[in-house]
Amino acid sequence: MLQRINEFVDYLVEVKRASKNTISSYRRDLLKLNNFLTDNGCSDIHQITSTNLNSYILFIEKQGMSSATVSRNIASVKAFFLYLLKKGVISEDPSDTLKPPKIEKKAPMVLSVEEVNLLLEQPNGTSPKEIRDKAMLEMLYATGIRVSELINLKVSDVNLSMNFLQCHDSNKERVIPFTNETKEALENYLYHAREAMCKDEQEILFTNCQGVPMTRQGFWKIIKYYSAKAGIKKDITPHTIRHSFAMHLVNNGADLKSVQEMLGHSDISTTQIYMKANANTKLKEIYDRTHPRANVS
Repeated sequence: MLQRINEFVDYLVEVKRASKNTISSYRRDLLKLNNFLTDNGCSDIHQITSTNLNSYILFIEKQGMSSATVSRNIASVKAFFLYLLKKGVISEDPSDTLKPPKIEKKAPMVLSVEEVNLLLEQPNGTSPKEIRDKAMLEMLYATGIRVSELINLKVSDVNLSMNFLQCHDSNKERVIPFTNETKEALENYLYHAREAMCKDEQEILFTNCQGVPMTRQGFWKIIKYYSAKAGIKKDITPHTIRHSFAMHLVNNGADLKSVQEMLGHSDISTTQIYMKANANTKLKEIYDRTHPRANVS
């Protein structure tokens, strides 16, 4: 089975052009399945039945894994056996009966507009690093892109004259506008700071202080530093800014289809969580404003 897993991973890399995170998750999930089946005397790919796979799902559920993690494992298993079926390695798909558990989608944690403004005001110095940090934070909130997309942006992806950027997500590409404030921060960075940070020719837009591409962890530390400096008590991550971008657009009347396009969601149901959270917030505001005893302590 290990050989088939390696072949499947190669397929994800070379044919599907899947992201590194997706490939890593699939490999990890399938190796875990392989270990379980081997421990239970089932090492032949042709001997695996739906009963074996359901036993595995029960096993990981008993380990206390969240519904989201169980669902991801099921998705990995189903993708693997569908691949084997299409390749003609197996004649029947034993994963066909696997059903993912229902996942309750929680409202995302977001910052208020005031908190975002406070965060964006923190890098206000004239050093190349603070000018860069200002541009990165402005870009993140103005576009809602993922941190992986932010740190992989190239100079050529930014159109300053038209106020938009081209964002590359696996095989997809989307165009996202940005604000004049973001344009000003980017121009300040490109014309007054970037050359001091990039020692050699570097096509990546934002580099670290050594002039090489920044890591996700590196930008996470930047977020933590400025949120602490701003006195914001919430546990902010780069994805918090992405959620805040989407929620603020919805709050101000943006249609879901446009928000979905800017976020790069393949399924609009993923974007609908912002509409639901917005509806709950407005309902609470109306209740507090109109019920006679709502604010009585």
